[in-house]
Amino acid sequence: MNKEKLKKRIDAANKQTKVDLVIRHASIVNVFTKNLTMGDVAISDGVIVGIGEYEGIQEIDATGKFVAPGLIDAHVHIESSMVTPQQFSQVVLPHGVTTVITDPHEIANVSGTAGLEFMLKDSEASLLDIKVMLPSCVPATLFETSGAKLSAEQLAPFLDREQVLGLAEVMDFPAVLRGEDAMLDKLLLSQQIDGHAAGLSENDINVYGTAGILTDHECVTKEEMIMRLERGLYVMLREGSVAKNLHALLEGVTEKNAQRCLFCTDDKHLDDLIEEGSVDYNVRVAIKQGIDPITAISMASINAAQCFGLRQKGAIAPGYDADFLLLDSLEEFRISEVYKDGQLAAQNGHYMGPVGEKSETSAVQNTVRIADISIDSLQIPMGHSTQAHVIGINPNNLITEHLIEETPVNDGFFVSNTSKDLLKIAVIERHQATGNIGLGIVKGLGLKNGAIATTVAHDSHNIIAVGTSDEDIKAAVEALHKLKGGLAIVQEGKILASLSLGIAGLMSEEPFPAVYEQLKTLDQSLLKIGAPTHFNAFLTLSFLSLPVIPHLKLTDCGLFDVASFQHIEVAVASE
Repeated sequence: MNKEKLKKRIDAANKQTKVDLVIRHASIVNVFTKNLTMGDVAISDGVIVGIGEYEGIQEIDATGKFVAPGLIDAHVHIESSMVTPQQFSQVVLPHGVTTVITDPHEIANVSGTAGLEFMLKDSEASLLDIKVMLPSCVPATLFETSGAKLSAEQLAPFLDREQVLGLAEVMDFPAVLRGEDAMLDKLLLSQQIDGHAAGLSENDINVYGTAGILTDHECVTKEEMIMRLERGLYVMLREGSVAKNLHALLEGVTEKNAQRCLFCTDDKHLDDLIEEGSVDYNVRVAIKQGIDPITAISMASINAAQCFGLRQKGAIAPGYDADFLLLDSLEEFRISEVYKDGQLAAQNGHYMGPVGEKSETSAVQNTVRIADISIDSLQIPMGHSTQAHVIGINPNNLITEHLIEETPVNDGFFVSNTSKDLLKIAVIERHQATGNIGLGIVKGLGLKNGAIATTVAHDSHNIIAVGTSDEDIKAAVEALHKLKGGLAIVQEGKILASLSLGIAGLMSEEPFPAVYEQLKTLDQSLLKIGAPTHFNAFLTLSFLSLPVIPHLKLTDCGLFDVASFQHIEVAVASE
């Protein structure tokens, strides 16, 4: 800010000039004193300059309404919405989200620095404030093949960008524990570091805190949450499309510890964002579960702002950005209008802001490169064993079970069996056409016939496919190759539905309404092949390749046991 601009704001605050906008007669949600206060909210130059009595060039009578700070999603992967940052902005602003802290490690794992550049450039053109944490783990582990590798030296130049806040979730805990040089170099890049403490012990959290890691979004129980809070971490209460931990964690939130609690979505599908909401949903659930409304709003605003050092965000007070909501109901958290930098951004659930030009995508296109696939390459040898290590699905949870199951075998090879809900799953390397295919068995997906496949497969985003027959698995994988990335459903060799995700195999170039309609078509086709309705099969599938979340996962290099942090054979060795 220059001297002239500062002088202009001071004059407006001192009532020497009319302010740009005045919100009159509303009850102000005060996140500092945790109560409601009264007074005109005066706005000039996109900033709140006063609370009191002001005259404005524009004045809004907000009698009966509440003014609350704009919401902050403390940790989100925009790529999981399958639309670009600009389109994502148009989706979440009507839900009261005016700032997000994003980790673009999904596209970075595919396209490296070119992916980061695309996300930063497209974010700059959006009305939403998109703050970026630099991916710390590309690749996520050394037990899979990703499309890129990012060192501390490659990340360092991005720290000079205004949007960049620090280092994103540190998933490779063993590297932190061992004090590996490459990890230490990354940890020393910034004092703002996010964590990923899935399944870590008390002493592991001690190590994380000592390493300078400030947050965790992987708690699944209130006991885990409290242990992290006691050791000084901020805890993000997550409610995404697969990981739904909000209800369980809210049981551990009290007025004494709430100031260290934030809300995040992490990974949320476009249809869920549209139909359910972003962190506004978290706020409503918290209120229904007994959390004081102003405390719940604080968790979604000032708490996140303070955690990430966003000094001018998260409150209705002089000197703060004029990012605010007008609420019809505090108890129901019903949003009527959303303002960003003092300008109307959304009204009654509809985006009202500007629409920028599309960003150039050529650097993040044509990312699906696979070797030829044969039916023989999809066979799982069982030797003399009929027992197998099986990935057990926990609906709406990223944590899987490590099961030992009696499995159907024919001529020494595993055969999918729908009556036992034991299906073949495959991860096909798609960045370098190495021909790597990891094979496993999954229980709990419930498909009755056909196959599904996607290039959205956290975090290295190889192709992941599951099906009731090898032929349909092969057809689904080949369909994705032709689409240059996306989602596909196949039945008896025919494509029932598909969605093209041409940007790194993760995001569509189309406007969000078109992508939403295609997702609805996919949902209908999932029903035709017997997919369950109480969880999303595609989303669940996309996390079965994530080898940093317990207990059993699959990478392009094979079945991975997170407990021992090594690959294992599918067949249980015969005694």
